[in-house]
Amino acid sequence: MIQKKFSKLIGLNYEDFLAYVESGQIIAQESRLIPLLKTGDEGALTSIFMTAIKLIREYRDSIFKELKLSRSGKAHYFTEVVFNDIDDKSRIDGLIFIVSKGIIKEAVVFEMKNKNNSVDKDQVERYISLCKQLGIDKMATVSNEFVSDCTQSPVKAKAPKNFSLFHFSWTYLMTKGQLLLFKNDANIKDEDQVEIMREVLHYFDNPTSGISGYHMMKPGWKDTVEKITNRIPLKMSDSFVEEAVESWHAEEKDMALLLSRKLGTLVKSTARNKDSVKADIKKIISEQELIGNLSIKNSVSDIKIKVDFEIKTVSMSVKVTPPLNKGTTARITWISKQLESAKKKSETIFSSIEKDILIEANIKHAREHIRIPLSGFETLIEESKGKEIQAFNIVLLSKFNAGFNSNKKFIFLIEKMVLEYYASIVQHLANWNQPAPRI
Repeated sequence: MIQKKFSKLIGLNYEDFLAYVESGQIIAQESRLIPLLKTGDEGALTSIFMTAIKLIREYRDSIFKELKLSRSGKAHYFTEVVFNDIDDKSRIDGLIFIVSKGIIKEAVVFEMKNKNNSVDKDQVERYISLCKQLGIDKMATVSNEFVSDCTQSPVKAKAPKNFSLFHFSWTYLMTKGQLLLFKNDANIKDEDQVEIMREVLHYFDNPTSGISGYHMMKPGWKDTVEKITNRIPLKMSDSFVEEAVESWHAEEKDMALLLSRKLGTLVKSTARNKDSVKADIKKIISEQELIGNLSIKNSVSDIKIKVDFEIKTVSMSVKVTPPLNKGTTARITWISKQLESAKKKSETIFSSIEKDILIEANIKHAREHIRIPLSGFETLIEESKGKEIQAFNIVLLSKFNAGFNSNKKFIFLIEKMVLEYYASIVQHLANWNQPAPRI
């Protein structure tokens, strides 16, 4: 039985940790795949998630890699942890630590939220302070809130320079699990672990679990749209503009995860840092628009997205390289045939958006592209005579009208748009490749 006061986790002998648990100086429950808690309880969700990491090797490797947590040594998983000798009022939702040669070498603390519960800044800062006392330099928050990268946080919590604060949305963690079930190089090898992953995802996917996707822009989105519509000047200090930008970053990430689940490969959204919000606030104020990017492995190009607040439109485009060893007319014919083929392969969806498809020809040394509707290839041939087309942008331009203002309908419209655009056009396009030189 341990008599001395507990002071630090990192560097502690694992047997001493167990002794502290036995004495009641540390309260800790081992995570369980089937916890004895009510469905939808935050603790049940935490326990199931922690156990999924413990039991499924590929899932564990993926999460540990993002947390920069060592994969050597023995990992231990606990929930509802209280360090009574340090802070008997703070209950840690989840704790993973790595034991090597009998010593606890590193650890990460998890703070979990489900349903409409948001990450709390004061609580995060209190747990960071607790982590410092324990010698832990990593903490992860998990909630239904979205961020553009796991190194970003939904709250502006103060963290020391040598402390890493991560955030995951539940949708992101679900998507990572779903991708492991596809037939690809990263899928789960062990058949029993595949079934465990399926059961975990079945629980996550049920609304009673408390997990929900990104379904509503913040109130500042509507306020920003209305101010721009009424030509009211915006300021850098306007909190509603910041909310609009944060909403866009979250929705862009949600679109990437949506496509990831449909395609079975991780789609990346725009890489952002701590200055990204400020840069996009400036962009809204000066240009009344926001830009996004979705990067899809082996796709013809990234999907560029432009959200125009002034005319309430969203455009999506991909860049296609034509045969550069042929003349201008042959290049136009080439892209025309690609789009005809795309229409035949996905006729129903293609026909529903056909009127909104535009073709941009990138002319060498020209300041502006030549833009035509899909039906205007004859016009393009005339306008590009004597000019060299370097590439084509295939653009889908949708007018959202009143739906642009709506915090809910905007998400519905843009997610429907990206799925239709990819399914009917993007997945059928290919770049021309320079042929190998002949002897």
